[in-house]
Amino acid sequence: MSGATGATMTLCVIYHVFSIEFMPGWTKKILEINLTERKTTVIELSDDICQKFIGGKGLAGYFLRPFIHLPWYSPDMPLLLFTGPLVGSPSPTSGRMTISSRSPLTGTVGDTSAGGKLATQIKKAGWDGIIVRGKSDKLCGIGITDSKVEFTHASNLFNREISDILKSLPKHGSTAVTGPAADNGALFSNISIDGHYFAGRNGLGLIMSSKNLKYIHVTGSGKIDVFDKNETAKAREDIFRLISASPVLKGEMGISAYGTGALYDLTHSRRMMPTDNFKQTWFSKAPGLNAWHYKNSFRTRKTGCTGCTVLCKKIAEDGRAVPEFETMSHFTALLGNDNSEIVMEANRICNETGMDTISAAATLACYAEINNTKIKQENILTLLKDIAYSSNEGKELKHGSYQYSIQKGKPEISMTVKGLELPGYDPRGAYGMALAYATSTRGGCHLRAYPIAHEILRKPVATDRFSFSGKARVIKLNEDMNAMVDSLTACKFIFFAATLEEYARMFSAVTGFHTTGLELLKTGERICYNDRIMNAINGFNSFHDDLPDRFFNECGTNGQGIEIKAINRSDFLQARANYYKIRGLDENGMPLKEKCTELGLEWNG
Repeated sequence: MSGATGATMTLCVIYHVFSIEFMPGWTKKILEINLTERKTTVIELSDDICQKFIGGKGLAGYFLRPFIHLPWYSPDMPLLLFTGPLVGSPSPTSGRMTISSRSPLTGTVGDTSAGGKLATQIKKAGWDGIIVRGKSDKLCGIGITDSKVEFTHASNLFNREISDILKSLPKHGSTAVTGPAADNGALFSNISIDGHYFAGRNGLGLIMSSKNLKYIHVTGSGKIDVFDKNETAKAREDIFRLISASPVLKGEMGISAYGTGALYDLTHSRRMMPTDNFKQTWFSKAPGLNAWHYKNSFRTRKTGCTGCTVLCKKIAEDGRAVPEFETMSHFTALLGNDNSEIVMEANRICNETGMDTISAAATLACYAEINNTKIKQENILTLLKDIAYSSNEGKELKHGSYQYSIQKGKPEISMTVKGLELPGYDPRGAYGMALAYATSTRGGCHLRAYPIAHEILRKPVATDRFSFSGKARVIKLNEDMNAMVDSLTACKFIFFAATLEEYARMFSAVTGFHTTGLELLKTGERICYNDRIMNAINGFNSFHDDLPDRFFNECGTNGQGIEIKAINRSDFLQARANYYKIRGLDENGMPLKEKCTELGLEWNG
C-alpha cells in the first residue's frame, strides 16, 4: 500500500502462489483472513458446494452457518464478502456481491447485496470470496493484490469521513470501508464501497469495526473467462432486449431516467407513503419532492455498478449522490420535512459517516413521536451527526428505534420487524408487502420478496394489493427467486424485465453447468431455508414474524377514492400460516427435518 498519499505502515505481507487463470464461473478459492494471528488460508471449493449454493448470498450463508450461534461481537464471527459465478462475465448487472454476517442490530442473518466494482476486483484477484475472522489488536487495513495480502496500520483513519479515508488509499482497484458511525458503535452502521455503494442494512459496518478493521482494498489482474462465448453473447442479447422493452427500467419515467426515486410518485399516489412515523400514509408536500424535482434542481448525471446499462444511481452536479427512493421518502414524509436540500445533506451525512439511511430516518421518526415533537429541518442534520459521533442524544439513538423505544418504555412506537426499521412502503397499502416484512429473515426488509413488483408495478402480473389471496405463494416464490439473484449475482431490478429462464441460459453459458430456471429456483429455496435454520438456531420463530400493532389497529390516510384500512389480523395470521405451509415450516415457523432432508440441509432442532 506504500506510495499512496497518507499511506499507512505495512505490518506484514503474505503471498499465496497460484495461477490466476481459473475455470469459468468460479475460481474455486476462498481467501480466509485471521486478523488475530495475521494469517491467511486458502479454502478450496468443491463442484458440489458450488452447485448447491452457487455463490453470493448462497455461499455466504453456507460459510456463516457454523458460526451463527455466536454473538455478533465474537472475534470468531466471520465477515463474509462473496462474489457469484456471473461476476466479471458479460452478463448484465453482474457486478454485485453479498456481504454477510450476523446482524448487530437484529441478531438475525444479516446479508446484503452491494454494488460497485468490488466484486469484480475480488474475482479478478482470483477469489470467489473473502472471509475475515478474528480481531486485530489495533485498527488496521487489508490490502489484497491478486494472491498478495498486506496488513497495514490504520489508526490514523479513526473517526474520519469516508471520502477523506478514500483519498489516502490507492485510486485503482476497489475499497470497502467503514466510517465514524461504526467507529462509535452505531448498530445500523454500514460498509461503503468506493464511496457511492453500500452494504446498507443490518449494521454490517459494526461487524467490521468490532474486528478493528477499517478497510479492505482489492486489486485484481486476472482474466475472467466464460465456458461458451457465443452462447453467452446470445443470452446477453436476450436479456438486453427485455431490459430495453421494459417501461419500468428504460421508460421515459423509469428507473434509468430517474433512479429508484421514480417510485416516489407511485407510492404517494397510491396513498401508501409512510408519513409521520407510519401514523399516516399520505404526505401533502410530496408532489414537489419527487425524482423529477431532484433531476432538475440538482442537474443529475447517470452512473451505476460495473456491468450495468440501467445506471440507476444519480449524481448531482456538485458531486453529491442523489438519494435512493427510501431515503427520499423517509427524510421527507416520515419526518414531515418538505426541503429537498435537507434530504440531500442528510443523505451526504449518512454516506460520509457510514450509516443506513432507512434506519437512521426511522429512528429519528420514532424519537419524534416518543418525545411528542416535530424535528426542525436543521435539527435532522444535527441529530444525524450526533448518532454518527455518539454525542448528546445520539448516544441513545445510535442503537436504533427498537432499543431506543424499549429504553423509553414505549416499544409500540418502533416501526420495526425483528428490530429492523421498515422502509418506504406502508404495509396497509400492499398486503403482500405486509407478509413480506413479517417473514423476511433479516427483519423489516422490502427486498427479500419485493412484492411491489406485483402490487404496484404490475410485473409480471397484477395482483390485488388489498388482498392476502395468493400472497403466501407469491412471497415464497419471490424470496426463492431473489435469493438466487443475489447468489448468481445480478440486480433485482433486472427482473422487472428478465426471468430466471434467461439467467439460467446465461449461467449455463458462463459456467458450463447446464441448468434451468426451475432448477435455479429450487436452489434459491435451499438458500432461503438455510436462512430460516440459522434464525431458528438463535430463537427466532412465529412471534418474531409479525408486524407492529399500529398496522392492525389504525387506518391509513384515505382520499381520492382510495381507502387505506387497518390490516385484518385474522387474515394476516391465516396468510402467514399459509406461507409456513408452503415454505415447509411448522406452525411456529420452525424448520422441519423432512424439508431439510429434501433440500440437502441439516437441522437438529
